[in-house]
Amino acid sequence: MAEKFNVKKEGTLLIFLFETLQGWSKKKIKERLKGSSVAVNGTLTTKHDFPLHINDIVEVGVIQKHKNMTNLRSLNIIYQDSDLIAISKPAGLLSVGTKQENRQHALAILREQLSNRKKRVTLFPVHRLDRDTSGVLLFATSKEIREDVMKNWHRSEKVYLAVVNGVPTQSKGTINQPLRLDETIYKMHVGEHPKAKKAITHYEVKESSQTRSLLEVRLETGRQHQIRAHLSWLGHAIIGDERYGTKGDKMGLHAYKLTIIHPKQKKPLSFQVDAPKEFYTLLK
Repeated sequence: MAEKFNVKKEGTLLIFLFETLQGWSKKKIKERLKGSSVAVNGTLTTKHDFPLHINDIVEVGVIQKHKNMTNLRSLNIIYQDSDLIAISKPAGLLSVGTKQENRQHALAILREQLSNRKKRVTLFPVHRLDRDTSGVLLFATSKEIREDVMKNWHRSEKVYLAVVNGVPTQSKGTINQPLRLDETIYKMHVGEHPKAKKAITHYEVKESSQTRSLLEVRLETGRQHQIRAHLSWLGHAIIGDERYGTKGDKMGLHAYKLTIIHPKQKKPLSFQVDAPKEFYTLLK
């Protein structure tokens, strides 16, 4: 939750923050301002000399994870045949609908995008990505095709890019820790438990700054929130992952590559899409 403060005197934003946020270092305050997590009267700003007036409302810790997807009418299709359609899902968009949100999601947008007056397209999600994860998302044109793909899902290759806090001590590694979903708080617990399921994640450091690292992550199993929970357990939580680390304006997880066995051709088929530019800025 963002903290709200009422302005009592005329001034500028940075000076107001220095005076108001007692116990915060000036460096931390400047980082928050620069990181687009400060708003004045509901509008984000990064200007240290932004003018303040009496009774203005300043919010600190504003989270702008989800881009406005209300007007999104089409998606980037990276592969299409009569059986399968792969798209590049933007961060902030649900893969499929929920009870709370059943209109603006990838499945609905793609279905509308491909339909016309004469023919309504029916699609079935082969897998899902978390709302804040961008990247390759696959749909089938029939239940039978989806089931055929899932029969060989254990042979599929799933590669992600992740920007994490810190620098792992090993440049390569494997996390072999079982996972158990706590449905009450909707969060994975890591470690041995009678109800925990096998989960294996491989990672490799591709690039590092002083405080963050870019990892290439390969899933041997495909548990819910597997990468997020495993990297947090490792001590290197994904940037912007509020559930398993600390909140931020963007989450540093991208589904980079997916290779499956085509249900009819019976040959490997790969889909690949690079992360957006704003993803790589998280490394700085």
